[in-house]
Amino acid sequence: MNLTLLPSAKLAPQFNVPCELPSTYYSSHLLLGQERVVDSFKLMTKLTHQHLFLADFPGVDRPLFINALCSQADTPSDQFLVAVKNTDDPQAIKFKWQPQRPSENVGVIAKQTSLFTYLHGSIRRHDLIGKMQKTDKSSQYVAGALASNHYVFICLQSIWKREGLWELLLQVLADGQYRINQELAPIPVNCKIILVGSAFSFSHLKGEDRLFNQHFPLLAEMSYELDLTKHTETQYSQWLATLANTQGITLEPSSLLPLMWFSARQVEHQQRLTLSMVDMRNLMAQANALAANLTTSAINSSHVAKAIHQLKVRHNSSELYSAQNFDDKFINLPTEGAMVGQINGLTVIDSNDYAYGEPARITTSVHYGDGEVADIERKSELGGNIHTKGMMILSACLYRIFGRDAPLHLNANIVFEQSYQEIDGDSASLAEYCCLMSAIAEQPIVQSLAVTGALDQFGNVQAIGGVNEKIEGFFNLCSRRGLTGNQGVIIPKANVLQLNLEPEVISAVTEGKFTIHAIEHMDQAVELLMAIPAGEANDDNDFPAETLYGMVQQRLDRLAGQDEEVELTFLAKCLAKLRII
Repeated sequence: MNLTLLPSAKLAPQFNVPCELPSTYYSSHLLLGQERVVDSFKLMTKLTHQHLFLADFPGVDRPLFINALCSQADTPSDQFLVAVKNTDDPQAIKFKWQPQRPSENVGVIAKQTSLFTYLHGSIRRHDLIGKMQKTDKSSQYVAGALASNHYVFICLQSIWKREGLWELLLQVLADGQYRINQELAPIPVNCKIILVGSAFSFSHLKGEDRLFNQHFPLLAEMSYELDLTKHTETQYSQWLATLANTQGITLEPSSLLPLMWFSARQVEHQQRLTLSMVDMRNLMAQANALAANLTTSAINSSHVAKAIHQLKVRHNSSELYSAQNFDDKFINLPTEGAMVGQINGLTVIDSNDYAYGEPARITTSVHYGDGEVADIERKSELGGNIHTKGMMILSACLYRIFGRDAPLHLNANIVFEQSYQEIDGDSASLAEYCCLMSAIAEQPIVQSLAVTGALDQFGNVQAIGGVNEKIEGFFNLCSRRGLTGNQGVIIPKANVLQLNLEPEVISAVTEGKFTIHAIEHMDQAVELLMAIPAGEANDDNDFPAETLYGMVQQRLDRLAGQDEEVELTFLAKCLAKLRII
């Protein structure tokens, strides 16, 4: 039995989906997994002169989340801004906030009765601090956000790009008050400011802006995924149902499983689910539109599945053109037979809106030289820095095994064939290593297996990105050509928790038409690809002649001119070990 073969049960997440959906919806349900944010917000409400920076991500519906967050705060009492005599100057007046409603003969300048507001877009000065509105007989103060709300959320990008407004905000917080004009007394700040932006912006401002660092010491960074080892699928179902309810959408229990599969695919992990409100809300809205066409009042699994399929179809035009190039034989990539110095690697084409896998043919040639493993991609300026790092690690592996005692007299050239754009990443280093071993040992590699994985200097296979797209890219090519049962892929074992493959791939694996191998060391890969034991070195660092590494060692010895071996006598061997001869 091949211990590297993955069963179909490990190719997608397994969820404990509840049989029923919740019947009650509270905005607080949308705070699932955001305990860090809630705790920071509650702490801010208990501190004076300390304000909060809410670090979110593009998938957050800000108004919806802000409303849910404020529902967790203790509702402050209404505050009233009134004019009183200044004790330092009896002729002057000043403004102060008080919780008691003043008597009828005392005028109220402003009322702080609203819990929160969110300022974004084109923010103007009077939106923040208010303005004086003149009438025929008098002027009246029209309160801004700071004088009307207990919590003022402000989009960082909207105020930061307005330099004068940004400086005004920081100065208001520094002074603890603000003036509308010279005729009106300063108005004390009596609210909490919550800036909403990215975590990167917070780090930048904290290091560059002294006033920001002083007034926004509290960071509330949102989680973009839910860990199912700490929360349950039932809680996530409540999150989905509440999110759907905000749009007037009703979910059927059968819709939960495909929604969770889609959610796990977004974060590439079997035990985590996305907390992107925008992505999940948009998908549910699209499924709801499909359900409406069928005159049903709730969305079920078929509606969600169709919405996911249509989402893919709307974005996969580049993938279709790529498939045509393989089908028309414009790109040469065999998926059967065996060849020396040639292997099928797995790459991923990733854009902002869509990612898909594309197999790549990697070839290697070797000849006598000074020990250089040349990366043609790098020399042609088509290889990125991380790819170059992978090639250097590959060279280190080669020298660790075969170059301990003497330099290698070999040069190798490795290239991605028919590649016309920059290649980056180290996920091809395992495939390149196997291809190099094949070329040196002159042993053929089966072309029905494709490989992805990154190496460390000790030959351990490390995790890579885009594992699902890479597997599906090679599977789709093999499927169009006809599945034989010999085709498959080799991936790092560290990536197994990220598997969330399409049902077609899982069915093919279940039926034995396609295989997925998960490995931990590069020796496992060469054994699968060339059907020869890798070999283990003895105390003298020699490998058995019938193993792959033994064949590599013999070829390297021939390149070094050591092919004529003289059998030493017993006495000569003893003298050699004593370094006498």
